[in-house]
Amino acid sequence: MIHRRHFIERAAKTAFGLSVFPQLARGYQLESTQGLAGFGSAKRIIFINVKGGMSHIDTFDPKKGKAKGPADVIKTSADYQVTEYLPETAKVADRISLIRTMTAKIGVHGPAQYFMRTAFAERNTIKHPNLGAWAQHYLGASHDTLPSSACINEPPRYGNGFFAPTYSPIPILEPSAGLENLDIDGGPRRLKSKLELANTLSERFVAKYQDSNVGAYRDFYDETLRLLRSKDLKAFDLGQADKATRELYGDSKFGQGCLLAKQLVEAGVRFVEVTSDGWDMHQDIKGDMSDIAPSFDQGYAALIRDLEGSGMLDSTLVVLATEFGRKPDYSGAGRGHYPLCFTVGLAGAGVKRGFVLGESDERGATPDVPHTVGDFHATIAHAAGIPREKPFLTATGRPFHVGGTRGKPILEMFD
Repeated sequence: MIHRRHFIERAAKTAFGLSVFPQLARGYQLESTQGLAGFGSAKRIIFINVKGGMSHIDTFDPKKGKAKGPADVIKTSADYQVTEYLPETAKVADRISLIRTMTAKIGVHGPAQYFMRTAFAERNTIKHPNLGAWAQHYLGASHDTLPSSACINEPPRYGNGFFAPTYSPIPILEPSAGLENLDIDGGPRRLKSKLELANTLSERFVAKYQDSNVGAYRDFYDETLRLLRSKDLKAFDLGQADKATRELYGDSKFGQGCLLAKQLVEAGVRFVEVTSDGWDMHQDIKGDMSDIAPSFDQGYAALIRDLEGSGMLDSTLVVLATEFGRKPDYSGAGRGHYPLCFTVGLAGAGVKRGFVLGESDERGATPDVPHTVGDFHATIAHAAGIPREKPFLTATGRPFHVGGTRGKPILEMFD
């Protein structure tokens, strides 16, 4: 029997998306998955964000008949097939596992990207954190001077959320340039001088208003200065990689972003997001895939190979994600947005190798056993060793869990 208070709380969550009874929600906990397969295996996470809505049918879930796209199917090193747009990925498929039964309800890019990166629907009243911020909250900072998270090829639109500014990812918009503008206008020394002046001017305000957010911003700038003075800055320099390694990843922005991600997690950054843009293929699947897929295929496969070769794959979770799939029917042009069924991938860190969870129907339109974005985030959190049963309470007493209260780790993905 459901207690009356719990019934009211659940009704409020359904109606508003958040608990309006914080005093009741404080006792709410999810079931712990500590000690189960895969828990804590991921000491670091590389989150590959395929932006624009990757067509599952033209990549990792090929179909026949009317749904079939312009590419033929090829065999892989695993017991599943991909399309010929991914020849290098096919060679390392035995290290990659797929979830072909992802489903969501949001089919608009901005809100869908927010949802895939946070597992929460976008709202005007609150900003939700990404997985890197969640990990830093529960597991602490991953390094003394390096940031705990970074985002490559895109500004940090999805970062600390309701956590402190020190949980924000450091942005690298151009991988080959690393951290830019370090020597402009005096570099770290000039920045230090400006910050000291700002601190002097704000001393009376800070003394009068003892606010944690003010302190958090000061901590953020202090950490930035420590990084700029540190020898660990070399982790952002792709010049330290030999020529053969750089060629392995390819000279594309995405490929070099994957190489930089590998360097950063190797140096101690826990969570790195790398974006591959340009997958919104409404008009010309064949032409667009021919343009974009080769660099993605090379960079993604190289990352898997390089991590395995350096012995890091067993403790690094490589996440492949996109905001939604594309419509099943194909008439020779493009495909529209389709959130009801799409594919994501996981590799490394205790994940089964060459495994496929679930299947879509013959058109790629309907998953047999649907899994949500909340489930996906809960699975990543499980791999990272995040105790999801412990809610985070905002300043207003609202409880939040990684992946939400409905998300459940997909334990079938782990050995």
